[in-house]
Amino acid sequence: MRKKRNYKRNIPADMKHNSVAAQRFINYLMEQGKKATAEKILYDAFDLIEKTTKEKPLQIFEKAIENAAPAVEVSSRRIGGANYQVPREVRIERKFMLAARWIIGAARSKKGKPMALKLAEELVAASKNEGAAIKKKLDTHRMAEANRAFAHFQW
Repeated sequence: MRKKRNYKRNIPADMKHNSVAAQRFINYLMEQGKKATAEKILYDAFDLIEKTTKEKPLQIFEKAIENAAPAVEVSSRRIGGANYQVPREVRIERKFMLAARWIIGAARSKKGKPMALKLAEELVAASKNEGAAIKKKLDTHRMAEANRAFAHFQW
């Protein structure tokens, strides 16, 4: 039986900033189908970024995603009864998804502040190559570097 084809969805740009990346980020931020809440959180975070840094929030957002996106990751591969962590390059779509997931996860793990403020802080930190999302990226790169000996098991 043939493998089911994976259709690529066309996501429209968001209304406020006309950015497909911002719309995708909103979709990752959304919980239980509450898109309006996710949009409000991101736009409030953008307003906070603009107030604190006096720069365009979309530029800081794109810089944060670019800095948090990993170049390599490890995937588990079973060969001859043993599991190996095989390093491999990350596709462009997956880079954005991982970066967004790590930034959102880092913001959610902080306690005692509104989500918009936590997200704004994490985006600014990631744009400066700091913060929990960047630490996660560096850990992923370190793991891939440590398992470079198994790179010949790539498929």
